Amino acid sequence: MIPISMLRAGGRIVLLGACVVLLCVPGAVAQPALGPAAQPQPGIDVQDYDFDLALSDTTDRIRGTATVDLRVTTDTLSAVRLDLIGPPAGRTGMRVTDVTEDGRTVSFEHRDDLLRIRPRPGLQAGQTRTFEVRYHGVPADGLIVGTNRHGDRTFFGDNWPNRARHWLPVVDHLADKATVEFQVTAPAEYEVVSNGALVRDSTAGDTRITHWRTDVPLPPKVMVVGVADFAVDTVATVDGVPVQSWVYPEDRAAGFRDLGQAPPILRFFEENLGPYPYEKLANVQSTTRYGGMENASAIFYSEEAVADGEDDTPLLAHEIAHQWYGNTVTEADWPHLWLSEGFATYLTGLYLEHAEGPARLATHMQNARKSVRQFHDQNPETPLVDTTYSDPNELLTANPYQKGAWVLHMLRHEVGTDTFWDGLRAYYDRYRHRNARTADFRRVMEDVSGQSLGWFFDQWTRRAGHPVIEGTWHHDAAAEECVVTLRQTQDAAPFRVPVDVARDGAEQKPTTLFLRNRERTARLNCPTAPDALVLDPATRVLAELSMARAD
Repeated sequence: MIPISMLRAGGRIVLLGACVVLLCVPGAVAQPALGPAAQPQPGIDVQDYDFDLALSDTTDRIRGTATVDLRVTTDTLSAVRLDLIGPPAGRTGMRVTDVTEDGRTVSFEHRDDLLRIRPRPGLQAGQTRTFEVRYHGVPADGLIVGTNRHGDRTFFGDNWPNRARHWLPVVDHLADKATVEFQVTAPAEYEVVSNGALVRDSTAGDTRITHWRTDVPLPPKVMVVGVADFAVDTVATVDGVPVQSWVYPEDRAAGFRDLGQAPPILRFFEENLGPYPYEKLANVQSTTRYGGMENASAIFYSEEAVADGEDDTPLLAHEIAHQWYGNTVTEADWPHLWLSEGFATYLTGLYLEHAEGPARLATHMQNARKSVRQFHDQNPETPLVDTTYSDPNELLTANPYQKGAWVLHMLRHEVGTDTFWDGLRAYYDRYRHRNARTADFRRVMEDVSGQSLGWFFDQWTRRAGHPVIEGTWHHDAAAEECVVTLRQTQDAAPFRVPVDVARDGAEQKPTTLFLRNRERTARLNCPTAPDALVLDPATRVLAELSMARAD
């Protein structure tokens, strides 16, 4: 997901900084936050959702039946709890009409935006129970019913972070993953896109019924439908996976051109990370409030971004990378958001390096470093794994995105490029369809590299800030050496960092000086006095850097 401002520069998207909740585009309207996302109910593990939804052109009211299959893991429960926003004094919210199990009415209470189901017989560990929830209402959020940039009516799911509860009865936390299917009944003029594979698409008179299903478990944040008048193009098939573009008919030319760049991106990630996990890859123009939202196998992009005719390669790469990290390997809780957004941000850079060369990755990381520095200036006490938030939306900053990318970039240089890719593949394989925390990723990288990386992860994920390194040098003609002194000048304790030093414009390999304390002086081979020495010429360290001649 990219909820950050985008600046068009030379036909490319340059990610600058956080816009808190919204992509900074004209017409974006902020929505009220839901507050902290509750943890999943202990003792309940949802296995599958089957949503049957009816949509209309004459009202924003939806009607739904949710069939929820779950496994009970404890004997101490008296009720099953699902998240569902109820109707307040206003016109929005969902109202539950009945709950059944095997055709029998089940007692329930819908209060304080929670649906509590109390079945008889009671709940026992080891059971698999299936409940049908019938409900209706006008969603205030989550499912966005409105018009697109051309004034045409549309329906788009937009669940991140915990807004699925506005229109779906779910355990609305990213750690409770389940398989899902959507059967949507809508006016015949609409096409419907959703997660997974198409099961059925039929029209009878003025009504169209479309049925999608995925047997890959998903977090609720990426379970969606998109309903609109679409032009659809199958761009390619990559290793058996159809790659599709879904755009508004009025934006067909620009949209197909922008979204048609997806196949080589998909192929690059498959070759380097592992098999693509879903039945298709649909890239969809939508009314999402974000620049892009990584809904599993049905990625939604801002309608403005898709329709502007600019190169959206970085945007596509970011959202496609999420299909591996964020959707299939999902962070276990919000403080570990960097395992999703940092991965997608850095993998975007790695794809650009592959497609355009090392200089493109260097530019990507230099821009990211500027964003991190600005964030640290305003938030000097906030570490990467941030547990102080009150709402997940507060985490949408340069911290999990750009700093997360920088942690991966430095880790790559710490363990070596080949080992780094091996580690990403092993992490994906070990936690595929599961949830992971930062400590889990660390253990995988230690297993693969054979290195103890505790100091690295503690320093870069648990500690706030970054080093500020000031260097001075002079030439010792008699010794044919350059005497270099590096000092960490930040108020905080010294960081442990490798810093490359090179002659400006020289082609020889730079010298790496390892800083562990406040200051270090070293002598480098310099037969003649260089015009200048530079720090970090290959953009390998997250730090503020300066170098001056002392003589």
